[in-house]
Formats: sequence, C-alpha cells, structure tokens
Amino acid sequence: MCPNPATGDCHWDGSPRHRRHPRPLRVDATSPSRLLRAGQSGRCRRCGNRIDIYQRTDQRPIALHPAEVATEQVPDSCRWHLAGGIAHPHGDGSAWCRIPHTVLCPGNTPTARLGRRLEEVRRQLALRTRRLIDTRTFTPTTPAGDPPATGVSSPARPVVQILLSRYLADSPLENIRCVAQTRQRLRCTHPVLDPTSPAGTWKLLPSGPQRGQLALPDTLMAVYDLSHLPYPEQARWRTQHCPAHAAPRGVADLALAGWQVFDPLLHTAHIYTRLPHPPASHSRDR
Repeated sequence: MCPNPATGDCHWDGSPRHRRHPRPLRVDATSPSRLLRAGQSGRCRRCGNRIDIYQRTDQRPIALHPAEVATEQVPDSCRWHLAGGIAHPHGDGSAWCRIPHTVLCPGNTPTARLGRRLEEVRRQLALRTRRLIDTRTFTPTTPAGDPPATGVSSPARPVVQILLSRYLADSPLENIRCVAQTRQRLRCTHPVLDPTSPAGTWKLLPSGPQRGQLALPDTLMAVYDLSHLPYPEQARWRTQHCPAHAAPRGVADLALAGWQVFDPLLHTAHIYTRLPHPPASHSRDR
C-alpha cells in the first residue's frame, strides 16, 4: 500500500498544520447589552427542553423558546421580540415572534389559551420530556425555596442598595463574581467586592413597600448600602464587574448579573432585622 502523501497545509491525518487564531471580538459601545450569546442556552429544570436566556429592559433574565413562531398563532400577551440582544414584551410588527418557555413548558399549567399550533408544539415538548425521563437522562426538579434567614451571621443572599434601588444578591457579598470575559475567553475569577475599592456600609433601613403595594409593618432590615459611593462605583456593582473590567466598554459579559429586584413581600425570608457581624475570632491560650 502506498501511503497518502500529506499536503503542504495539512498533516497526514488531515488536520491543519497552522491553526488560525480566533479573531478578537468586542462589544460595540452603542450596544444596549454586553452579554455574549455564546453559552446563554440551557435546559429547563422542569421539562429538560432547551431554552435561550435573554435580558429584558429591566436587566432581568427571561427564558424564551429557541424557535420563532408565527405572530398570528401567538396571543398578544405572549409575544416577544429581540432588538440589540434585549427581549421586549410585545411584537415588532413582523410576521414572526418569540414566546416565553413557561407558556409551552409541559411542567407548567398554561395561563393563556393556546392555539392549535402552540398546543402541538407543547405536545412535542411533552413527548421529548417523557423520552428523556424514560432514558434516565433527565430528572425533573422543582426549584426549592430558600432557607429562612436566621441568626446574625453574614446573609446568604444580602439586600444591596444600588443607585437608589434595592436588589437581592444570589450569593454572599464575598462570593459575588465578576461576569466579564477575560482575554483567555473565560469568565473573570475576581470578586466584585474588592479590598482596594470603596466599600459599602451595613445599615438598618425600613423595609418600605414598593409602588402599588399595601403598607407594611414598620420593620428595620439590614441593607448593604452603596448610596454614598460615586456613580461609577455603584454602576460597577450594578453591572457586576470587578475594578479591572469596570472601565473598558468593549469587554463582553459571559453571564447574567445575579441581581434580583428586591420585593419585601416575596423575599420576606431574606429580611434580617439585625446587622451582620464577622465570626468571632478565638484567641489562642498561652
């Protein structure tokens, strides 16, 4: 047998001799979102089907069905469209739109009357879920409730006041990680709480109701207040960036910021009535 001679640009197995370095990409300065679409797809924890995660205008995430649907087949209240990487809760006048996954998820009860086409899509997702369960590649789970806030240690999900608004973090302050992309195309490992930057202050502030809610009992709650910091520093916390990625505008994000708008009625379990303090250090006996 005569071996196949290798060409000048490839090895004997057909692999290229010279690898092209990926072209560096930067987010445009006028882009309303710095989130990269790569890696922002996942699986629903209730049904196991694929979902695409986007940011809304209020920077909260929403899971959309990965395929477009004809606008005439979707109720007005379920129509979403994308513009500049941001999901908007209405149609854009085109013949196609996106639909939230919760409307089609087999694990949820439909809240709106679906048409014939959407019911067929929902049945297909249900069959796929059953197939995943039968092959033991998926186990449906229900999001567990957060444990109640007890004691006076550092809160597991603290309430932070940024730019005159209160947000509920998804982890302790020292564990909040930067969401920016590094030069190695990986997520930054630096924390947002940097010891060299100005720090916030723990305060007991009233847990007042939001607009449109009934009056709540006059209760003081522990809040990590950043209101006294300059605007750029508060904006850095809001975008969940470390000091190294706060200034560059072309740096992209690899994950969504973990902030959630604080609601005193929905997040009662995370209200601390006493200021947290660091664990006491035990002195050594001499």
